Amino acid sequence: MDRFQAERPAAGQGGPDAARADAAERVMPPAPGGFTYSAADELKRRGVRRMKALAAGLLLAVALVYSLARWAQTAGWTGWPGYVAAAAEAGMVGALADWFAVTALFRRPMGLPIPHTAIIPTKKDQLGQSLGDFVGENFLSGEVVRVRLRGVGIGSRLGAWLAEPAHADRVTAELATALRGALTVLRDADVQAVVGEAITRRAEQAEIAPGIGTLLEKIVTDGGHRRVVDLVCARAHDWLVAHSESVMAAVTGGAPGWTPRFVDRKVGERVYKELLRFATEMRDMPDHPARGAVDRFLTDFSRDLRSDEDTRARVERLKSEVLGRAEVQDLIASTWASVRAMVVAAAEDERSELRLRARAAILSLGARMSADDRLRAKIDGWLEDAAVYVVTTYRDEITLLITDTVASWDAEQTSRKIEAHIGRDLQFIRINGTVVGALAGLCIYTASRLVGA
Repeated sequence: MDRFQAERPAAGQGGPDAARADAAERVMPPAPGGFTYSAADELKRRGVRRMKALAAGLLLAVALVYSLARWAQTAGWTGWPGYVAAAAEAGMVGALADWFAVTALFRRPMGLPIPHTAIIPTKKDQLGQSLGDFVGENFLSGEVVRVRLRGVGIGSRLGAWLAEPAHADRVTAELATALRGALTVLRDADVQAVVGEAITRRAEQAEIAPGIGTLLEKIVTDGGHRRVVDLVCARAHDWLVAHSESVMAAVTGGAPGWTPRFVDRKVGERVYKELLRFATEMRDMPDHPARGAVDRFLTDFSRDLRSDEDTRARVERLKSEVLGRAEVQDLIASTWASVRAMVVAAAEDERSELRLRARAAILSLGARMSADDRLRAKIDGWLEDAAVYVVTTYRDEITLLITDTVASWDAEQTSRKIEAHIGRDLQFIRINGTVVGALAGLCIYTASRLVGA
């Protein structure tokens, strides 16, 4: 059904101003910021039209009764026609007065420029301002929000809710979905640039030599370096065993040209055997003097890393050279892609360690919130403080939103929308005015007759 056709007032309801409104509805498009009418609004408007017809029908019925009673009086009937006429007359007055009052809320009765009528269309902006002020003063005050949240007991309810496995699964799934969405919309190039710059800047700002020296000293003190020395000695021994010819060739190749070949051979064999013996002793003797020399060297080097300015400067220069290499920058930049792929895969897998740990943490938090009064009170306090901060900080913006929104509504559209929602109840005022007016008129007429008698 055409919206403007559906909103047309029932015939005979509202006088000439209703006819003008009907014509306006036929041609006036909905204004920007105005309302749109749903099927529920149309049902409400139908109910309003039915109630208008009922109220108007009651007024016509009372008018008919009044006419019949007056006819009976002119015909010479006495007694009851006077009481009926008085009641019907007062009922008509009450009905017309309430019709005027109800109609004046939404439009000018009979189109006449009577002061203080068409209140909603003409006072819309003031009503919006008053509504915004009312909401700000009575709903958006810090104390009201704090008391309300404290009465709700969010911490207790949230803890009980999170302690349910089904709810924990739901929260975990929603968090995983949000995490995947966030990682998907991020541009890899932008994130890689940020991560690379952050890591490089952090590494350049921090001096690493003292930290390396402290770590090295602890490793030497705890004997953690001995496994590395054992491995090096074992690998050196094995390499010498497997490459004896290479060692002897290197020795003989560096001999003078005037020495006999067999002498060079003997010298090479002798050097090789000494090297092999040294490597064997280093491998098999934990207290070998060379191992002690290694311990002293590492101890001295760790001290230099912590206190020697020249050594520390060399380490910093080496660090800068390493960070400046393209291969290192590419490795840093590619770290984000690896991390993102790992996190996305973990978020998609319901049995991944990430989701299992997140679910366990949620269940644990729910159980603690349900059992621990101190934790529950702390969470309630955080929520109250956050809500009060938002309300007190953005109260003006919230009330301004209400005021500006109401101001942007079209006056006629606003009037029709409000009438659709409350007009049915307002028609009961007309009906009650008719009944109460008739009873009041009957009582007044009866009292006057009794006093006159």
